[in-house]
Amino acid sequence: MAAAGAPQERTLLVFGDSLSAAYGLKAEEGWVTQLQNRLRQQGYVYKVVNASVSGETTAGGRNRLARALDTHQPAIVILELGANDGLRGLPVPAARENLGAMIRAAQERKARVLLVGIQMPPNYGPRYAESFAAMYPQLAQEHKVPLVPFLLEGVALDDRLMQADGLHPNAAGQPRLLENVWAHLLPLLER
Repeated sequence: MAAAGAPQERTLLVFGDSLSAAYGLKAEEGWVTQLQNRLRQQGYVYKVVNASVSGETTAGGRNRLARALDTHQPAIVILELGANDGLRGLPVPAARENLGAMIRAAQERKARVLLVGIQMPPNYGPRYAESFAAMYPQLAQEHKVPLVPFLLEGVALDDRLMQADGLHPNAAGQPRLLENVWAHLLPLLER
């Protein structure tokens, strides 16, 4: 039982793919664990639940989200999906619809949503890459949610911060991912 006057712990749900699941790293090296540590250090009373699954697509996430929302009842959802749709060349309108449905589901349960954007490399063709990149700001505007423009900003093109696969940040890149998210998350946090 919480002491009288003590703030009640809220849940922050990170719902993403391998970029948030610390793929190829120890869990404690990932940006999500670093987020939990920062919240504690700065006096925010949040429990971070990482429901990220490596390889997850927006369709898979859409199928899983209701259960995660019901189980954890988060105050905030960080939604970081789409990279696997893009890497598989799946249709952007389907990804957009899935992400929109997930945002609506979280908002219907009174959770605040932070949408995390991903970009595709230009070798997927300029039309696809541009359409994919535009999807996130369009969704953020449509659903009135804040947006991290590009999770891998300052990381993706730096070999020192990426694993050998060229797709996943290494341990040295994780603090930058946290910084990319933190600035947009901060206005959503409550003391």
